[in-house]
This record gives sequence, C-alpha cells and structure tokens, in this order.
Amino acid sequence: MSDTPATRGRVREVFRAFLLLGLTSFGGPIAHLGYFRTEFVERRRWLTEKAYADLVALCQFLPGPASSQVGFALGLMRGGPWGALAAWAAFTLPSAIVLVLFALGAALLEGPVSQGIIHGLKVTAVAIVAHAVWGMAKSLCPDRQRAGIALAAVFTVVLVSGPLGQVAAIVIGALAGMALCRAHAETETAPLTLPVSPRAGYLAGAAFAALLIGLPLLAWATPSTTLAVMDAFYRAGALVFGGGHVVLPLLEAEVVQSGWVSPDDFLAGYGAAQAVPGPLFTFAAYLGAVMGPLGGGIFGAALALAMIFLPGLLLLVAVLPHWARFRRWDSAQALMRGANAAVVGILGAALYHPVWTSAILGPREFALALTGFLLLSVWKLPAWAVVALLAGGGVLITA
Repeated sequence: MSDTPATRGRVREVFRAFLLLGLTSFGGPIAHLGYFRTEFVERRRWLTEKAYADLVALCQFLPGPASSQVGFALGLMRGGPWGALAAWAAFTLPSAIVLVLFALGAALLEGPVSQGIIHGLKVTAVAIVAHAVWGMAKSLCPDRQRAGIALAAVFTVVLVSGPLGQVAAIVIGALAGMALCRAHAETETAPLTLPVSPRAGYLAGAAFAALLIGLPLLAWATPSTTLAVMDAFYRAGALVFGGGHVVLPLLEAEVVQSGWVSPDDFLAGYGAAQAVPGPLFTFAAYLGAVMGPLGGGIFGAALALAMIFLPGLLLLVAVLPHWARFRRWDSAQALMRGANAAVVGILGAALYHPVWTSAILGPREFALALTGFLLLSVWKLPAWAVVALLAGGGVLITA
C-alpha cells in the first residue's frame, strides 16, 4: 500500500475513531458491535447496514474475538493494512494498559462514586445494544421470512447456550435464507474495498496453521517457558468461538491449573476486566503481567496480548479475499440475507441476557436505559456522549 498523504490521513482518522471507542466501549462484545454500528454505519457512513451485518456474520463464524475482528476489518477497509493495525491498537490498548497498571499495583476503582459509574456503564450497554437491534431489525428483517429467521435464531440461542448456539443460529439462518430469501434480490450500493490479495490470504492461513501445529511441538521439544506461554495463549485465541467470556475457562485451564497464576490473582484480574472498556481478550495482558514463569511485567503482558489476538486476525485475513468474491453470487446473497437476519436474532437474545439481566435491577435503571436509547435514536447523540451522560446517571441512581 502506497504511503500517500491521503492514506496517512485515513489511518489517522481510523486511529482517532477507534481510540475514542476503545476509551468508551463498555459492555462486552455484543455492545461493541452496537457501538461500531452507531459510529461507522450511522454516523460516519463508512459502509452500509447490510455490509456491516455481513462482516458481523462472518466474524461470528470464525474463532477469536468477534468484535475485535470486525474492528480490524473496518480499519482494513478504510485505511488498508496500516488502518487495520491502527484500529486494533486504538481499540485494544486503552483497556490493556489499565489492566497492566492494575497488575503492577495500581488500585482498582473503589467507593460509591466509582461503583455508580460502573453501574451506569452497564446500563449504557443496554441502550447501545437496544439501539443496534432496533436499527438492524428495520433494515435486515423487513419481511415475514427474515423476521421469522430472526425469531428462530432467538430460540436457537436460548435453547443451545454458549458459542455453539450462536454458530448453529447463523448456520440455520443461512440455510433458511437459501430457501426463503432468493426473491429479495438487492444490489450492494457501497461494496466493501478490502485490500487483501488471495496470496496474502493464503499466507495468513498458512501462518495460522503453522503456529497452531508448530508451537505445541516446539514447546514440547524445547524447555522454553516463553514458547510454552506463546503456545498457551495462541491456542486459547485460536480454539474459542464467541470470544469474550467464552475464553475464560480456556485461560483458567492454561495459566491457573499450570501454576503460572494463582486463583486469587486470576479472579482479581477478571473483576478488573469487567470495569474497563474494550475487548475482554485484554485480560490476557493482565495475566501476562502477573505471570510467574516470565517474571511478569511489560514483556509478559505484551507477549500474552499479541498471542491471544494473533490467531483470530490471521484467520480473518485468510478468509476475507474469498469472502469478498463469495458474497457477489446470487445464492450467496440469499444465504447472507438469512445469516444477517439470524445475527439480529442473536443480538436480540443477548440484549436480554447477559446485557439486560446484569444491568436492569429496577425501575431507575430502566428509566436510565430508556433515556440512553432515546438520546441515540431520536436526538442522534454520539455514543461517547451517551456513555458520559449515563455514567453520571449511574452515580445519581446509586447515591
């Protein structure tokens, strides 16, 4: 990619946009997708609703942190490879830095005011996700067939818990789209520009497989603690579907059961990770900072953080060139219409649990969440402003 002033300007634009999101995107991966939609579909208009839903559906299929993969793809679309790195770094590093500081001895926020802010941020996630579900449903489920697919996705996620339910819902929705949505031919008015060549995709796929197979062999053959840590975090990132909280059991098995991190330190870090914005995968930075085998500190944090994100990003780059061609086929468009409707159902189910059930404890929280929803949908306030207002509201309702 040529380093032109226009390119540099776009990379800076990507970094600033994602840095703001990295500082304000509380609520977990489902809420992050809502923040992204508000910022890049509604406000900045980098892509259409349907193109965004295509990206979400694709990343839900892949192992790794779905919201970070969507953000990486958005940065890639807007600013090329440097834009993709800028999006990942700006969205990831704020929470990673806070968690490393906590690991190195910085005190976690305490007291009623801090607890009120955290509670308000949880309520903010309700408003953000509700706004995203409402907007996506109007665009992606405009007829009975797709509304039915979304409803079926809700039942699938409810009956089959965990990431398996999410993947099953998208598969069922895609197959239903093939059967029911062929008559809804649509032309993508703003096709995505993804500067990933097939050769780059093949190289990324080969690197993903080589590391997944090679790191365990090297760790077994070589008495290197660094290789063992790299293997543990790479496998945790490569073998988890759904991201977020789903990775916690894998990390616990790798770092606690091996004796690298004490159970108390693990739980303390998990609690801190709930109080910071950005992807939950940054919990790996905390674990690397407190990990005994590497001596902890900045090196351990950077190594763990890089290795847990690397497989998901490599796999995304591997499939993007083929996905861009695939989505142009008529049959593929019908499939994606069904999958996109299923994504709406998945987000709708997540709006209730865990987002609503963890934040709405009574009528005060409901009123605050409704205020945030109206600020987003009627007054069209940016997401960061709603975050600030509802965080202050959280202090008032818990006073």
